[in-house]
Amino acid sequence: MIQPDISLEMVYENEPFLDRIDHVADHGFDAVEFATWFDKDLDALEIRLDKNDISLTAMAAIQETGMPQDFDRAMTDPEQREAVIEDIENSIQVAQRFDCPNLIVLVGPELERPRDEQFDNIVDCLREVAPEAEAAGVSLVLEPLNHPVDHPGFFLEQSQTGFELVREVDSPAVNLLFDIYHQQVAEGNILATVTENLDDIGHIHIADVPGRHEPGTGELHYSNILSAIDNAGYDGQVGFEFSPISTEKAAFSAIRSLLAD
Repeated sequence: MIQPDISLEMVYENEPFLDRIDHVADHGFDAVEFATWFDKDLDALEIRLDKNDISLTAMAAIQETGMPQDFDRAMTDPEQREAVIEDIENSIQVAQRFDCPNLIVLVGPELERPRDEQFDNIVDCLREVAPEAEAAGVSLVLEPLNHPVDHPGFFLEQSQTGFELVREVDSPAVNLLFDIYHQQVAEGNILATVTENLDDIGHIHIADVPGRHEPGTGELHYSNILSAIDNAGYDGQVGFEFSPISTEKAAFSAIRSLLAD
């Protein structure tokens, strides 16, 4: 059964951050995710989540802001290995505090060096932190990002490369975040790719194409997609990570309608 969560930073942009949790609860949802944790008041966040009986299901394992294709702390760069590992280790500790099962890993830009060397650098970093993630019960989920619209220059775009990274690391704590919006823009073939690689997918994001708006506003038939994922046995979280095209009420109505199908 699909377990939904709401992206606080995509669905809401202008509300005070903690108030967004109240809104999610008011709409009847019980799980959220967001990107960076290091710039949040963690004590206040914990209080607000507890007050609303809301769980935190995913956040990014980074301590850097900006576009991922411009990160200084890049897993593709061996000179940044210590900083990258420190970020992930700190993020694991925060995830444990909040019982957050998923940490989103963004590998950073493609550098002017052979791709196979960058691939190996990513694998080495993940192998080093995987045992700590395993012990903490946290899944490190690698997220590919599309080049044509949002993230030109990011190293990891194709899901197949992501699956190869996951299998090369070979840890139950390292999986792929399959963002359907990004992968539709980057490569298409969503249903076959997801259902044939479900064992290596730890988290899913959804938004429609084009525009990255709520399901039902674009070309993707999300009723079919979520039914196929559900029937294939996926039991993880599905994050609604989109920018509403109209009102908050309409956006949540679209989510509820999709989940009811």
